[in-house]
Amino acid sequence: MRKTFQLHIEGKHPDRVLDATKHAVRKYLRRERGRPLPSGVDYWGFDCKFGPSAESAVEVPVGALIQRIDDLAREGGTQCYVEILACHGHWQAPPAKDAAEPGADD
Repeated sequence: MRKTFQLHIEGKHPDRVLDATKHAVRKYLRRERGRPLPSGVDYWGFDCKFGPSAESAVEVPVGALIQRIDDLAREGGTQCYVEILACHGHWQAPPAKDAAEPGADD
């Protein structure tokens, strides 16, 4: 998904437009996560970019995307650019804690 959402539309309440934008992003993520996984893949990961325009978009974690939309709307932004690309995720075990580390027994 590569899309520029307008946050202020003539004749529509800004809060409803903001809700519709967040709903569209969540709906896309839900649809992508529901797709069947290819063999050898553990989960769907997402590479996300966000900004007021496509040129100024920066990478953000998928969990922070909705908060960034809220922040931009609160600052008075008139539009936001959202780019979400699904990628293959492979689960990796967290590193084991070393018993010699101080505080490991706490």
